Amino acid sequence: MGGRLLSAVDLRTFLRQLEANGLLVRIAHEVDPDQEVTIIQHRVLAEAGPALLFERVKGSPYRLVTNLFGTPERVELAFGRPPRAVGDELARLAERLMPPTLSAVWAERRELWRVARARLRSVRSGPVLETCTSPPQLDRLPCLTCWPLDGGPFFTLPLVHTVDPRTGVGNLGIYRLQRFDAASTGMHWQIEKGGGFHFQSACERGVSLPVSVFLGGPPALTLAAIAPLPEGVDERLLAALLMGRPLDVIPRTETGHRIPAAAEFVLEGSVTAGDMRQEGPFGDHLGHYSHRAPFPVFRVDRLLARRDAIYPATVVGKPPQEDYYIGAALQEMALPLLRLLRPAVSDLWAYPETGFHPLSVAAVRERYRREALKHALGLLGEGQLSLTKIMIVVDPEVNVRDFRKVSRAVWENFDASDRLHVLAPTAQDTLDFTGPAMNTGSKLILLATRGEQPPRRCQPPPPPPPASAVHAGVLGLAAVGEAFLVAQVSDGVDRPAVRRALAAHPVTREYLFHVLVSADVPLDDSRLVLWGWFTRFDPLADLHPAQRETVGNRLILHPPIAIDATWKPGYRQPVAFDPDRARQVEKNWDRYGISRRAR
Repeated sequence: MGGRLLSAVDLRTFLRQLEANGLLVRIAHEVDPDQEVTIIQHRVLAEAGPALLFERVKGSPYRLVTNLFGTPERVELAFGRPPRAVGDELARLAERLMPPTLSAVWAERRELWRVARARLRSVRSGPVLETCTSPPQLDRLPCLTCWPLDGGPFFTLPLVHTVDPRTGVGNLGIYRLQRFDAASTGMHWQIEKGGGFHFQSACERGVSLPVSVFLGGPPALTLAAIAPLPEGVDERLLAALLMGRPLDVIPRTETGHRIPAAAEFVLEGSVTAGDMRQEGPFGDHLGHYSHRAPFPVFRVDRLLARRDAIYPATVVGKPPQEDYYIGAALQEMALPLLRLLRPAVSDLWAYPETGFHPLSVAAVRERYRREALKHALGLLGEGQLSLTKIMIVVDPEVNVRDFRKVSRAVWENFDASDRLHVLAPTAQDTLDFTGPAMNTGSKLILLATRGEQPPRRCQPPPPPPPASAVHAGVLGLAAVGEAFLVAQVSDGVDRPAVRRALAAHPVTREYLFHVLVSADVPLDDSRLVLWGWFTRFDPLADLHPAQRETVGNRLILHPPIAIDATWKPGYRQPVAFDPDRARQVEKNWDRYGISRRAR
């Protein structure tokens, strides 16, 4: 991992790196945190543009930085090296030292020393203690209202730190915080989140849970907070590893926490059982407004900050956004470690286009018939992977990152009699709105491994016919590989009639799956096709086969199988810009000092 610093020690160092490389733009024109920043960032990110440092923000004395991680290049700078290299070295070290021997320890002594430096180092003071405001005056911070129907301004890049009351082990995660007033926020702990487990433990003991929220600091802290680490591993240790040095922290008697000395801001307070408030809606990374629901209230006692603190934020919505590139990089880092733990799994990819949890594809080495199902179920029992809605399993030679290649594997190897498994009811991602209630839904496993068998189908289906030849309510047809035919349908169309028409047409019936999507899903944008498809269907409710067959206690779905991924009443609304705000941004564009290319 080298003897140099790998990842920047604080936000300011990272901004200087970006600016020196032409990857940051300073915007002197005053901007409104209510939607204007969202539109600017969206346009810049769509053109792979720079990070944005807003030096004048309406209603706040603080500067605001966004789009820090909006390209793979900037994410790699934040890591300090290619993400896969980090995972490769950790996996190699672990493999070399299992079981530990004196010769192996000696051979790896340099790497072991660097890993040993990945620790928390207590210091007495630091820049974050330069100011302390109590009551905290949160209304002076430039929190973003990202979308028109958001429930208010939100902290969108908060690093929420808690400590398990049972074990004393820390957790760091990113959970959105809706600013309710000058001294309180919501605490959006979703299921399968470490902070939420800590809160549950505190409630069982009848005590409040101290919370510290870090804003800014080493960029490695942000990456670590999102990383899919095992429960009970403190994410701050990963941040120190990425930096190649100890993470300086300041012990705080008020909370019992150790806070990053180099943070820009720290909010200190607590959450208490029974102190709940309606939170949301919020335009989230699934590209829709998530549920308005009761969540714990974070009561903030004080605000610590540097004198000239910079407020970091991000914007989420339809892909791609910053989380697209962060999530892809973290998957690259985690893959070597996953292979170490599960040698039969050669690759795994959760699709950023879908918001990650809705679709994962795993490549496995199948040694006997149906072994792929064992691996699928094993992966669905692992931490954040347990929230996966659709799991497709393919052979190792299939590129899991290319959905058309995955579709070909499904076409060649799918057998309806034993290769489709619906699991219901199951727990589901809190942000997924397709199930019967929050946190509940179903899962679909498609097995597309060949093993020693020849392909079941070799000749691909014919190209799709004109949409008008199938049904008047079909606006367009597009094949996504050989197995899936996507049909864009008009709003209010008779969907069962469309399904019947697709199953009856001599060309479309040749496809294994017919996917119905709404008119707002453009068929010429492969990312948004996957977004509109996988965020808008529940396997238990929305699979409609040409025929259902009962064999013993097993239900077999025969193709063509229609997947109704249209937007339905009761679903969350998709996010969209306010047209007047978008026109105002266009009018002001030259004042921002950003290249016209990012319009």
